[in-house]
Amino acid sequence: MKKKLPLTFIYFLISMISFAQKAKGIESTSNWMANWTNFKPASANYNEANYILNGIIDKDTKLLKRNSYILTGVVYVTQNATLTIEPGTVIRGDDKTCGTLVITKGAKIIAEGTETDPIVFTSNKEIGTRRPGDWGGILLLGNAPINKLGGISFLDFNLDPQYGFYGGQNPEDNSGILKYIRIEYAGRKLNSLKELNGLSMAGIGNKTTLDYIQISYSNDDSFECYGGSTNLNHLISYRTTDDDFDFTQGVQANINNSIAIRYPYTSDVSGSRCFEIDSYDKVENTDFTQKGTNIIAENMTLVNMENNDQGLIRESIYIKENSAISLKNSIISGFNTIALLGSKIGNNPENLKKIVLEKVLINSTNIDNAFVSEKNELNTDLKNWFSNDGKLEFFNKTINDLFINPNIKNYPDFRFKNVALANK
Repeated sequence: MKKKLPLTFIYFLISMISFAQKAKGIESTSNWMANWTNFKPASANYNEANYILNGIIDKDTKLLKRNSYILTGVVYVTQNATLTIEPGTVIRGDDKTCGTLVITKGAKIIAEGTETDPIVFTSNKEIGTRRPGDWGGILLLGNAPINKLGGISFLDFNLDPQYGFYGGQNPEDNSGILKYIRIEYAGRKLNSLKELNGLSMAGIGNKTTLDYIQISYSNDDSFECYGGSTNLNHLISYRTTDDDFDFTQGVQANINNSIAIRYPYTSDVSGSRCFEIDSYDKVENTDFTQKGTNIIAENMTLVNMENNDQGLIRESIYIKENSAISLKNSIISGFNTIALLGSKIGNNPENLKKIVLEKVLINSTNIDNAFVSEKNELNTDLKNWFSNDGKLEFFNKTINDLFINPNIKNYPDFRFKNVALANK
């Protein structure tokens, strides 16, 4: 005698199949942004620092949750040492000395928080006085390939010359673990041309774990990769001043299940975007025998909270020559211009084939001019190219129509509602 499956199991099975088929943007069976994030860090109450971190860390060192730490000046982890940080530990960057943490080539950081006990890097200023750029940020320097001449480069952030080098021949290099961590108010402006990022990853290998990281109120980019081979998951960029995700120097990156949450009037005038992708910063210093930048992005959510009020935000994606991106199963909402293509890309099919958009939902009032070229080709030609074969879905709805709970005041839930928007 055959047993019938319980109806509850059948409904569960159907919902799981439906979820797998329809998921766009960030995804999970539960809200993975809950518990460990903080979208109101200005009012967070952190303990005063009782330990100072400064100078050189050249032997294995562990930071403990029961202590609070202040980063003073540039702190270098060197000599293949490992800096281990307990879940729940708070490290505050000193404003006066631009506290900055640098994990040099060969060294490691093991900062593995938990969903209920994340590790926090934040400003040393008091409640109500914290601002973007209060301190430096975190820099990871590794041995993975970059496309600079000689395969080695120096990260020009006023670092000690003997510790600022990155790049090598090992795409599987391991700089450690950053998981369930928050980085708040980083990105110090060093001069008129240089600003630190929330998290700078230079020549980082794909054995490095970069997962569940929230960067809030960075004064420059939230996440920037200079070459390397990186796997990035569950990243949150919130109210950054410049770009959310910046890729250059031939980085081979997989970025999944991540979100950029933008506000148009907390951006700067330099041209802020969710994605900025190029293959080299200076032509004369590039080894063109090496790979150009290639980004494989899936289940991304790029959202302008003011819904088509661009303010100081530019395009959601800017891609330059000799670079490639594959963006799938994603949502782009609230931007007048979806993608700006560099002038040397033009509308040449061989160049356009490097830019793949598939199963992407675009929520915008500016559909006809969603794709723009610096070379001033017809925008409708570009739109037709990218939307061929139904690869794009175009809508004009509010963010409340798209997401389960886009209210930042509480734990937001930016998962797609998976509803029949066209029938609303």
